Amino acid sequence: MNQYPENLHYSESHEWVSVDGDTATVGITDFAQAQMGDLVFVELPELGDELDAGNEAGVVESVKTASDFYTPVSGEVIAVNDVLNTQPEIVNQQPYAEGWLFKIKMNKPAELDDLFDAATYNKKFVDV
Repeated sequence: MNQYPENLHYSESHEWVSVDGDTATVGITDFAQAQMGDLVFVELPELGDELDAGNEAGVVESVKTASDFYTPVSGEVIAVNDVLNTQPEIVNQQPYAEGWLFKIKMNKPAELDDLFDAATYNKKFVDV
């Protein structure tokens, strides 16, 4: 059963992207947060950072491991979810809502074409 929102784009490194105009909101997938376990720390990118698709954007740490997360699209970081500084567990509880990581003003929207839709992501990573 597909448990991933249909309106999002998904990366091979388990980030999701929601698009509103030229702004992309980025988070980690429910699959990724479940694999990591309870998050205890999130290191977010800085406002104004220029990021290229596929490059490291920050780190999530759980009781089990630490893992980099990456930006699925290129652009400038225009917002970060500061709530995660004191409540990283929100990523576990609501990965597609309040648990978003950062927002980026896309400068290459065509990069979205390189991402998976929900059905493809689910088939490739989850239903294996």
